[in-house]
Amino acid sequence: MEQAPITDQEFALFQRLIYRIAGINLADSKKILLVGRLQRRLRERQLASFGDYYRLLSNGQHPDEQQTMVDLLTTNETYFFRESRHFDFLRDDVLGSREQPRSFRVWSAASSSGEEAYSVAMVLAEALPNSAWEVFGSDISTQVLAKARTACYPVNRNEGIPEAYRRKYCLPGERGNDETFQIAPRIRQQVRFAQVNLTLPISPAVGSFDVILVRNVMIYFDAETKRKVVANLLPRLLPGGYFIVGHSESLNGVSDQLSVVKPTIYRKPE
Repeated sequence: MEQAPITDQEFALFQRLIYRIAGINLADSKKILLVGRLQRRLRERQLASFGDYYRLLSNGQHPDEQQTMVDLLTTNETYFFRESRHFDFLRDDVLGSREQPRSFRVWSAASSSGEEAYSVAMVLAEALPNSAWEVFGSDISTQVLAKARTACYPVNRNEGIPEAYRRKYCLPGERGNDETFQIAPRIRQQVRFAQVNLTLPISPAVGSFDVILVRNVMIYFDAETKRKVVANLLPRLLPGGYFIVGHSESLNGVSDQLSVVKPTIYRKPE
């Protein structure tokens, strides 16, 4: 079936829809990206136009297809130990001065396919060998969370992992596949993943955290959505806990409930 090209009006409808569902501010310049990522869904659904696809998404009867659209339109660029200074800060400044005997919990709130969560877990395993700890990874995309749970990655993705961690916490791929590697079970068993939409109120059931990382996701939100996301997350951050954003991000004008420790690193008052 031949598809009609997307109109400006149809693109505007998709912009409003992805904003309403995920808080993502899809710029006008992203029209080609949207078409490229959604065109196959029109073919698979045997739809003649993007208008038809929008009506299918917005009638409330196809939540699975809405999730598929979110999976396709969210950008999930990530890698192990990305922006490594944050992991140095966690190891040296946070864990190095820690005295509490209770379990230490970190939330990777935009964890994509899991590299950030497993990077944090390696740091915790090394720094807290005799203490309880947990890493919680979340994302709005069910597709990347499924990948994260496999804990299996192409071997060329391990370049950012420090050599000592690579030897201790990375194993050969299944059935001796030398093109992949797996995260060791002792790391995996202390990392859990779940879908969370950061723009919606967050259930207290996720618990409280010593550190929350929300890195390289707020660049996709407008100012109002950033304020909403931070307000949703802060009740889950323990007093004295750290809130970390990406190196190109800032909470300036977003929240006055956190103090600046250094650029991109904030702390909740005790």
